[in-house]
Amino acid sequence: MINVHSVESLGTYDGPGIRLVLFLQGCNFKCLYCANPDTIEPKTGRPYGADDILKMARNQRPFFGKKGGVTVSGGEPLLQARALIPIFKALKEDGFNTCIDTNGSVLTDAVKELLTYTDLVLLDIKQMDEEAHQAITGVKNHLTLRFATYLAEIGKPTWIRYVLVPGYTDQQEHLHQLGAFVKDMKNVEKIEIQPYHKLGKHKYEALGWQYQLEDVEMNTAEQLTKAKKILSTYGKEVVVN
Repeated sequence: MINVHSVESLGTYDGPGIRLVLFLQGCNFKCLYCANPDTIEPKTGRPYGADDILKMARNQRPFFGKKGGVTVSGGEPLLQARALIPIFKALKEDGFNTCIDTNGSVLTDAVKELLTYTDLVLLDIKQMDEEAHQAITGVKNHLTLRFATYLAEIGKPTWIRYVLVPGYTDQQEHLHQLGAFVKDMKNVEKIEIQPYHKLGKHKYEALGWQYQLEDVEMNTAEQLTKAKKILSTYGKEVVVN
């Protein structure tokens, strides 16, 4: 059984095509801009088993087409890697495309086994600079970078996701570092620039937490274009979501 925060039907944002998206409860990062702060604490949520998820996926199969499928996100889904193994195995046996959206901080034997049943990884790299990464997430980035290297070693198809937060993750030198880091990773199919937004701000208020980036404005078109231009020089497809 996995601990699920919420379920999105017919999602179009987390992976290719139309997808069933499971947001798992619990995360080991505490990103300042997190859009789902209510997924951080692991104690709440609802249990789902393989049969539950297969039933939902089968009901939505007509909408998936050739590219769609099932994505697990969070929270941090790899904290529940062992419980996900039989679920992903069952999904693959039933012909579903599988995808994981992760911060890449967990690389255990269970995660490695889970990846054998995973078609695509959406890897969220928060920041290339170690100190800046810790300031944003509360932890350093060496585990995420190790995970990215492992994905390259096993040739696992990967999309890199990068949230462009003005003043925090939009520095030119850090964008160049990201581009250089993934340049020779043949498994990285594209880089997704995700514009910063405050859509989750009301959740902080409901939790009684202070939103730390109150004074940070959303990206301008110029900022997004500039970041895309920098990353595009490293030979990868770059899109702005």
